[in-house]
Amino acid sequence: MRRPLLILLLLAPVLGGCRYTFLPLVPPPMQVSLPTRIVTAAMQRGGNDLIVSATLSGQVVPGYLNVVWYDKDTELGRDSVYLDSAQRTAEFRLTAPAKGSYRALLSYGGVLLRQVELRETGDL
Repeated sequence: MRRPLLILLLLAPVLGGCRYTFLPLVPPPMQVSLPTRIVTAAMQRGGNDLIVSATLSGQVVPGYLNVVWYDKDTELGRDSVYLDSAQRTAEFRLTAPAKGSYRALLSYGGVLLRQVELRETGDL
């Protein structure tokens, strides 16, 4: 009975060294600020119009969501919509009766966020 107790007393300082000794044991919570990003974006045809819809997420500083329309390498037009934390979705329309290989670049605050494409022709 004495022998296990003696072994336990001799090993107690060594076994106590296996604990974490970092202070503080639980770090304070970190403040995370996610950048503005587009969570959904799509381009579709509605009759003779091309329609781009986009939804922003993250910290939205009031500003303009810009779109630049292209057919292949030719710029077709530009548009912008003012967004803030209450209004996070936007929809853009461009009249384009002919089928083509269209794309739209979406930028917010001078930063390119997304490119959406609609290819109605057989070329790549």
